[in-house]
Amino acid sequence: MNPFASLYGAVGRARNRLYDSGTLKQRRLERPVVSIGNLSVGGSGKTPFVITLGTLLKQRGVKFDVLSRGYGRSTKGVLVVDPAGSAREFGDEPLLIARSLGVPVVVGESRVEAGEAAEKQFATEMHLLDDGFQHRELARDFDIVLVTPDDARDQLLPAGRLREPLAALARADAVVLMSGAKPEDFPVAGKLIWRARRGIAPKGLPQKAVAFCGIARPQNFLLQLKLAGCEPSAAAAFRDHYHYQERDIADLLELRRQSDAEVFVTTEKDAINLGALLERLQPIAIASVTMQLAEADAALDVMLRVLADRRGPRETIPLP
Repeated sequence: MNPFASLYGAVGRARNRLYDSGTLKQRRLERPVVSIGNLSVGGSGKTPFVITLGTLLKQRGVKFDVLSRGYGRSTKGVLVVDPAGSAREFGDEPLLIARSLGVPVVVGESRVEAGEAAEKQFATEMHLLDDGFQHRELARDFDIVLVTPDDARDQLLPAGRLREPLAALARADAVVLMSGAKPEDFPVAGKLIWRARRGIAPKGLPQKAVAFCGIARPQNFLLQLKLAGCEPSAAAAFRDHYHYQERDIADLLELRRQSDAEVFVTTEKDAINLGALLERLQPIAIASVTMQLAEADAALDVMLRVLADRRGPRETIPLP
């Protein structure tokens, strides 16, 4: 193993032991916390899953908010996301969640402080903690972890993309197998096993286009475009959470000129990060990400029952 990866793993294990033993104290909010996280650096579908889970909760009449770090924002402290705001203010993913779900989204470096602010301001029954698996300061009542086939054969940072080893799944309540991941490749004995598939809504996508994105795994976006019937004539990839500049627009327009396509296609997250520059790239198609959770109603039933059992009769979470 890479010596730096070994060191990274040792530090992570030591930190987890301190939390497990109670040496480092977790802080608990008044309302239940459901964490959605993963093992790797980006690209597993956490944000689409938060939106899918949130949509299911709204259908059940459960009032909830979303807590997020707000990665990539230029602001500091605890802020309530304004859906009309910018990615620089709130982070691209919190902004996408707020626009998609229409629920309170609170960002903060400390998710505990974000949760406390949410509980003072909003009459919600539950918190969804976005990208929370490694944020152990905040106690959670239900841990959902997404895994992909790549995770099963990856290495710890910096040699690979894993933030934690597969053994960390011992802390999970439900493991979501993404993109055809197989349970036998992960230590999931005794865990709830859910399956989900991510794709792109084909409606309105051009057959040929210049594709570009600033996400963790751009190859997945290109594959999903092809599966949806869109064959990119050219493609450009930027780093994850990329904030686009004027020079990038010039480069993309030149790429379109050199290709035989007249249309751009990008992701919803990139559309948010483009901001006002989006108009410079017209015509442009925004690919909407879809997430299908198998047996979604049954999964939600189990989650709500576990939350009620763990929090006791004083909680008012609607049961199935």
